[in-house]
Amino acid sequence: MRYAIVIEKAEGNYSAYAPDLPGCVATGATIAETELRMQEAIVFHLEGLREDGAAIPVPSSRVEYIEVAG
Repeated sequence: MRYAIVIEKAEGNYSAYAPDLPGCVATGATIAETELRMQEAIVFHLEGLREDGAAIPVPSSRVEYIEVAG
């Protein structure tokens, strides 16, 4: 599966979350580290859902960029 993630610059690091997986978050010192930690967090999150017998959310979020003048 392929989940969209959002990476945001924080004051001293980066943070990320997956819109389709509420509560699944990660942080890192760099974007690359944050992406790696987020991948690990998603695997861990999905394992927890399976163990709990919960449904695995189907990826449905889309990420697009738009150009804005000004």
